[in-house]
Amino acid sequence: MTSTRQTARPLVPLLVIATAQLMLVLDDSIVNIALPTIQEELAVRPVHLPWIVNAYILSFGALLLLGGRIGDLWGRKRTLQLGVLVFIAASFAGGLGQSTEMLIGARAVQGIGAAMAAPNALALIATTFDERQLRDRALSLYGAMSGLGIVVGLLLGGVLTDTLGWRWVFFINIPIGLLVLLGSRTLVAGDRHTGRLGALGATLGTAGMVSLVYAVTRFGEQGFADPAAYALAAAAVALLFVFVLTQRGSRDPLVPLSLFRDRSRSGAYVTMLGLAIGPMGSFYVITLYMQQVRGYSPLLTGLSWLPFAVGIVIGAAIAPQLLLKVAPRLVAALGALLSAAGAFWFSFITADTGYWLHLAPAMLIVALGFGLGVIALTQAAVYRVDPDKAGIASALLNSAQQIGVALGLAILAGVAAAVTAGPATTDLPAPEALTAGYSSALLVGAGILLATALLASLTLAERSSASRDGSSTTTTSAVSPSN
Repeated sequence: MTSTRQTARPLVPLLVIATAQLMLVLDDSIVNIALPTIQEELAVRPVHLPWIVNAYILSFGALLLLGGRIGDLWGRKRTLQLGVLVFIAASFAGGLGQSTEMLIGARAVQGIGAAMAAPNALALIATTFDERQLRDRALSLYGAMSGLGIVVGLLLGGVLTDTLGWRWVFFINIPIGLLVLLGSRTLVAGDRHTGRLGALGATLGTAGMVSLVYAVTRFGEQGFADPAAYALAAAAVALLFVFVLTQRGSRDPLVPLSLFRDRSRSGAYVTMLGLAIGPMGSFYVITLYMQQVRGYSPLLTGLSWLPFAVGIVIGAAIAPQLLLKVAPRLVAALGALLSAAGAFWFSFITADTGYWLHLAPAMLIVALGFGLGVIALTQAAVYRVDPDKAGIASALLNSAQQIGVALGLAILAGVAAAVTAGPATTDLPAPEALTAGYSSALLVGAGILLATALLASLTLAERSSASRDGSSTTTTSAVSPSN
């Protein structure tokens, strides 16, 4: 059983959890805007420049499972606080960075802090909010931050780089992180659970995830003909296969395989992978289109994505109400279908496509579907989980989303590059050739999302969350959501 209480003032812990998630997610994109300035000031070699972004993605994605399990065993509130402290320290070091190596190292340590904090932020919703309505509201706000963080990162990165300088894309995390630490005292820690962290499972699981995330990153950088990426993917498959074998007989598994006995939960993990590929891949492609074809500045590009932010907020707000009445499989499938429709709409871009009548509506639809889908999949994956497995259950979902984002970038960028350089575009001017590549990539994204909608309808629960819980209010001994 997890010790819980209902906070008398739910607003503060709600904002703490949402702000922590926002801080961690916006770092996926905030540094991207500053890369040209960083390259110029620190004389970063082109081959090393992507690693200022990839070092964060790699350590964050690869260590999520470990961070989730540590929170289950050693305390989620304490693990969240430690993770935020590590993140703040790494952000300070990044802002002071005087060399490429120092900057990449700081980004890797930021990822370590994020991997400790993220899997435990949503788990604390369960121990802080007993009442179903408040818990769902917190879940909606948390889900909104998962999408808003990307847009906020673009906006904030553009503003800070143009005004205070690139170092502030790191320094900005310090006051935000300190506020999160101060407010985290209002969170309910809950009981620590028995067990220990098995060294063999932790080593195999972490090595397998590092290989997998690095392989996906290599595919995104080098294309699908990179032999090193295939070698890493093969190593990941081998390591994770042995990892699963060891977990079956382990007394202290890093990932309890009992989590996968629930078909709806297993389906949520796989569906999240596909849902993240489409919208985030589309986000990447359209951002390139706006800057390389339409000539938007970094700041204007960030402002142009505001309809995406609006769609995320709307989707995350209405999803919990839908889930009380409609089966999760229908809500998730609807979300994927809406995102597919938005990606398909995007695919009709030309070299002079208008913003208000084409790009903005498509952004809104893609984001609305993503917001609906994320909330439905989060409930399916982490509600009704045993309290001692809540952190790792959420870490699996977060890992699926992170890997999906990386896959989306790799697949859609690869398709766009192949079509742009292909024989069909040889005689076209550069803007038209680029647009043809982006259009083809967006069609692929729409196809992936259609397949995701079908997967959701076949695997997720057929009853609403209200009927599954049995009442409008459930105790956290039966329901433990976590990221």
